[in-house]
Amino acid sequence: MIQRIPLIVLLALVMLSGCTPSSESIARRTATGTAEGGYIDPATQPRSLSGNEDTLDAPERHMVLRYGPAIKQYASQYGFDWRLILAVVKQESRFDAHAESHRGATGFMQLMPVTQREVADDLDVQDESHPAVNIRIGVYYLRKLYGMFNGASGSDRLKLALASYNGGLGRIYDAQEIAAYLGDNPEKWQAVKDALPLLSKRYASLHSHIWPDERPRYGWFGGSKETVAYVDSVMSKYEEYKHDINE
Repeated sequence: MIQRIPLIVLLALVMLSGCTPSSESIARRTATGTAEGGYIDPATQPRSLSGNEDTLDAPERHMVLRYGPAIKQYASQYGFDWRLILAVVKQESRFDAHAESHRGATGFMQLMPVTQREVADDLDVQDESHPAVNIRIGVYYLRKLYGMFNGASGSDRLKLALASYNGGLGRIYDAQEIAAYLGDNPEKWQAVKDALPLLSKRYASLHSHIWPDERPRYGWFGGSKETVAYVDSVMSKYEEYKHDINE
């Protein structure tokens, strides 16, 4: 059985929530953010592109011009390449600051309400609806997930964090336990990727050998294809941005 470090209250509350699945339809809502302390006001920042402007489409250019400074600040603060965060925003909301899923996830980073509230409290920030605040909360939350996989390294660790952002941390922990039971390395994304489909109820006989309740610790999971596709899409877009946009 994999040993776990104690989880903070934040992650205990959002263990199963993840963020908006990549295939969910996104509805529009109107919302206006007001300036508050603790984040960059994009209107005050210089607007310039770094890299080959011609390779970016119009929404990408607009996002980099208006919110690039905020993304860069928070990505740097929490230890990420800002182009990775840009790829996450692309996948989550298609650069729509007012996007809202039918499950209630909102903003650029498509955060579920419970996640957004808990992280906002943790960071002591106000006006969660402001786009720059939504970015900060999402980047901070992704960093928290990244910290849960300190046994992994390199791209494996990043992919495990992204999978947790989409499908929920508990699902990835369960997949790691299956991977370990099958003799694979649970700190490798490929092993977890192979194990995720085995969280389905159809594999109940396998579950009975791993968990006392004869089911995954965080419940059966039928969204493995979507989570894998999410990780693949974000990483693919990240590679494109690394090629097209200077760091």
